[in-house]
Amino acid sequence: MTYQEHVVLVDGQGNPIGTAPKTSVHTAHTPLHLAFSSYVFDEGGQVLLSRRAVGKLTWPGAWTNSCCGHPLPGERLSVAVTRRLAFELGLRVESVDLILPRFSYRAVMDNGTVENELCPVFRAVVRDEAAPNAEEVDTVRWMPWKTFADQVLSGELDISPWAREQVPQLVALGPDPLTWPVADPAELPAAAEPETGEPA
Repeated sequence: MTYQEHVVLVDGQGNPIGTAPKTSVHTAHTPLHLAFSSYVFDEGGQVLLSRRAVGKLTWPGAWTNSCCGHPLPGERLSVAVTRRLAFELGLRVESVDLILPRFSYRAVMDNGTVENELCPVFRAVVRDEAAPNAEEVDTVRWMPWKTFADQVLSGELDISPWAREQVPQLVALGPDPLTWPVADPAELPAAAEPETGEPA
């Protein structure tokens, strides 16, 4: 039997209400589901941007933050971040921190496909160079955080709709991304598995 990845469905208050195959949820009527976004930084505070592979169902070829994804049912979000960074970018993380526990967004592509996610945002710090998985990521580039944030805020940089909404909230936390305050895991949606211990 072929393994089929599932995502966690949630209600408007962030409570789990079931699961659905990942391949079936992104339509013109995408149900609200649990996801994450991550921003990868090097030790100098540069952010890693990724350009989504052209074969992706949602926002193919778009520049975006480092990595996004969905936790598996029963998987902690921080573990999902670590797993997807390894899979999509070949990265081993030094640390993963919760930054925006309650971020959510809904966005509609030109073809009517909808993204509809409760999407907590994480910061990850790495020392490695990325080795993109071509099925997921077309290319990557490092940018100083301030340059990236300024270009997003001004509209100069064409970026994914979720990153466009996340960046102002991240900028409000301070100019140095390595010193942003870590959020309380208790603020995560109820559908998220408890963040106990270190990411596996």
